[in-house]
Amino acid sequence: MTHYEPINIPDDAPYINALFYQTMQGIEEVLGSNGLKAVLQSSGLERYVNNPPPNDLASGIAAREFAQLNAAIEVFTGRAGKGMLQRIGRAAFRWGIKEQSSAMGLAGLALKALPQRLRMRAVLLGIRKGLMDTVPYGLIDVRDEDGTFVFTDYACVICHMRHDDKPLCHMYIGTLSEAMAYATGKDFRQFEVIETHCRGKGDGYCRFEIREKG
Repeated sequence: MTHYEPINIPDDAPYINALFYQTMQGIEEVLGSNGLKAVLQSSGLERYVNNPPPNDLASGIAAREFAQLNAAIEVFTGRAGKGMLQRIGRAAFRWGIKEQSSAMGLAGLALKALPQRLRMRAVLLGIRKGLMDTVPYGLIDVRDEDGTFVFTDYACVICHMRHDDKPLCHMYIGTLSEAMAYATGKDFRQFEVIETHCRGKGDGYCRFEIREKG
């Protein structure tokens, strides 16, 4: 894997409306409208209660606020937090495909004629392009290492300004597993996604290994 220099994301770094909007839709799908309201209020984002941001590529939220929202979901859902965040990540990806595929880097992506592994790679590269085109400080690397896809985000906002002794980016795991389901037509449970490194625990990047089970 190519190793880039760690990125110092400013505390007030911006994040994209469309990506936050998709996350809100995913939260409401999984936790319901009351759950969405609760996590918005507890994360200091009450301005979005019954008032979602525009579904556009403008920068209307701070990266630290997006990270606070993820932390609030984990607190709100308790012991089920990891699984709930993964479910939200899957739902948010589906909303992204439906509402703003260009922001996901997947607009017009022709997959049907490709072999499965190339479809998987194409979708991961599409997500990379979408994030790096819309997030000004974005830097993502995608590799195929001995049959395992390695997706490395050097500027992950899910764990921005958060600290723990274990990986924190459970929502990202859900997004990547749903992306593999989208690429292949298979159930997301056919894929294993593991976060091996996380900025939130002091690593220089968030690194995910993606492989098909069996």
